[in-house]
Amino acid sequence: MSVPAWAWIAVIGGLLVVLAIDLWIVDRGEAREFSMRQAGFWVTFYVALAVIFGVVMWATFGVEKAGEFFAGYITEYSLSVDNLFVFLLIMSRFAVPRAYQHKVLLVGILLALVMRGIFIALGAAALERFSWLFYVFGAFLVYTAINIVRDHLKGTEEEVPENIVLKWVRRAFPTTDSFVGSKVTVKIDGRRMVTPMLIVMVAIGSTDLLFALDSIPAIFGLTKDPFIVFTANAFALMGLRQLYFLLGGLLQRLVYISYGLAFILGFIGVKLVLEALHASHVSWAPEIPIWVSLSVIGATMVITTVASLIKARTTARKGEEPHPEQV
Repeated sequence: MSVPAWAWIAVIGGLLVVLAIDLWIVDRGEAREFSMRQAGFWVTFYVALAVIFGVVMWATFGVEKAGEFFAGYITEYSLSVDNLFVFLLIMSRFAVPRAYQHKVLLVGILLALVMRGIFIALGAAALERFSWLFYVFGAFLVYTAINIVRDHLKGTEEEVPENIVLKWVRRAFPTTDSFVGSKVTVKIDGRRMVTPMLIVMVAIGSTDLLFALDSIPAIFGLTKDPFIVFTANAFALMGLRQLYFLLGGLLQRLVYISYGLAFILGFIGVKLVLEALHASHVSWAPEIPIWVSLSVIGATMVITTVASLIKARTTARKGEEPHPEQV
């Protein structure tokens, strides 16, 4: 799909304008907590914006490209929901006051947009030049899916190990013992120090960089178009911080979400390998149409979400039932 430069500029500029309006409305004045009503409005707004963009894609470039966008958007949004689990653990680990959590998420999402833009540009150029990378991406996604299931069974997904970037920041900069409002640096006794706020922002941003290693190959398994890859990622990330507050305690109830995401990544990994074989004129390798991918991804997320909520409700009812000895 050939997208003129003005279209890239218009989309990126439009997203920046929307984000600026979001910041002006939400973040002006003193730090405060997100209300459920406020979070619900913005999540609905960003999802509606993505749907409108998909419809414009349909009218401009046809149903095939629109299908690729929606499949990519749903996949990236689903992976973003999984990322929220880790963000929640990071916030809890550093005891970030709830009134400042949206600022931490904002910086993390802005970093994610920049880093993923770079990853997409590099990935598109590499795939165009080295077609064998499709096999590497496919194998990596299958390997990641297996690890997700394995970690879920072991219960190790609750651990948030410090990455090398976070360790470097801790060693390189003197840090205050507690938060100083929403400031990232503060001067104490003439000495410039960073606050835990900066540490948390680095943790969120660098962790999302690791998430990109999964999400970028995944969406390239659905479309090879850099414009669709970028816009699907951008729309999935835009309302992520509001979604964090909207879901709240619901995140703990999505007990089967990891299995659903593992299945999606495994499916896309196999799809990548099969399409690479098909492109190499291997007769038995089928080409999976985008409507099949979209159906599989959507059905998987619906099934795992419903199953998770049923499981949570069943567990809660069992917990409320009196013990036989108490009757």
